[in-house]
Amino acid sequence: MKLKIEELVHAFIHSQCNFEKEIVLTNHFHADWEADILIVDPEGFSHEIEIKLSKSDFKNDFKKSYTNISTGEKFLKHDKICCGDYVCNAFSFLLPMGMVDHSLIPEYCGIIEFYHNVDSWDTEFYIIRHPKRVHDDSYWKLIDKDFFMRKMALNLLQRKMEIKGKQDELIFRNPFDIKKLK
Repeated sequence: MKLKIEELVHAFIHSQCNFEKEIVLTNHFHADWEADILIVDPEGFSHEIEIKLSKSDFKNDFKKSYTNISTGEKFLKHDKICCGDYVCNAFSFLLPMGMVDHSLIPEYCGIIEFYHNVDSWDTEFYIIRHPKRVHDDSYWKLIDKDFFMRKMALNLLQRKMEIKGKQDELIFRNPFDIKKLK
């Protein structure tokens, strides 16, 4: 049986993150893209971890282009990260052990590899290279903390509705399909 990404994320955050000190989010939209894992430490420094399970997915990450919602500017994701014009202080890849030659990964990126033992179902993580800090601004200087809290509360409520009522089975109109928080 193959390791699912949700199981990998669960194993990583529960073995590598400190929930008493850090804010840990998964599949979190910030800036112009989604972070597979976002960690914000007590000082407000943030680290995005991007999970790649195939070589092609890894290569495609460097082709991802975005358009800034406010300015209309088009850019490549990694052009923004490497020059520090990026909301997070650090960026890392989480990859299967030996999948990508480390020389192919830019120096500003951290490298975390994992080994999943299919017999024991244990997953081990190895920090190969720590990421370089691309800027020194706190996440909270770049992201409105009040909006962040409202967005987290809305996401929690949406998840509760999905789990509790299986949205398609609700007998009342789901307000989250009508009004999106901007």
